[in-house]
Amino acid sequence: MDTFNVPTREEVSENNQAIFDNLTRALGFVPNLYATYANSDTALENYLTFANAKTSLSAKEKEVINLAVSQVNNCIYCLSAHTAIGKMNGFSEREILELRAGSASFNSKFDALAKFAKNLTENRGRTDSDVLENFFNAGYTKANLIDAISLVGDKTISNYIHSTTQVPVDFPLAQPLEAELA
Repeated sequence: MDTFNVPTREEVSENNQAIFDNLTRALGFVPNLYATYANSDTALENYLTFANAKTSLSAKEKEVINLAVSQVNNCIYCLSAHTAIGKMNGFSEREILELRAGSASFNSKFDALAKFAKNLTENRGRTDSDVLENFFNAGYTKANLIDAISLVGDKTISNYIHSTTQVPVDFPLAQPLEAELA
């Protein structure tokens, strides 16, 4: 198998170079996974457009989904990135660990969302009826459902890209959930 190197700015298309420049201005660097998307002339722009699209979910709700899905898919890159982003969105270390495990004892609405994201991912879209009922009983709407499923798909793509390419993690490394909960 070919090794996947993280492409540099000079190795990507002109369009992706402009995106790299914008990411460097906004974040201070180009995350390795984003750079990996840039192996395609279109994938990075498409991903960022989708990831930054309007949604009925809050930034915290998006992180609930990102953490639960990345744990199910065992993506160390996304777990590490979204642990950092989750902290920036106000979640504590303990709350992040719960979300990764697919629950949230600290917030009943986040608990329903985490359980939904975990169940949907584990069952490849065939959500258990009790999990779906709990999601709606927590106050989520059909619009939230569609947005949540879209976000699960979005995160799964990133999880799969990292799982296939194994590019280096450039965020503080998330520890295995089992070690953290022990």
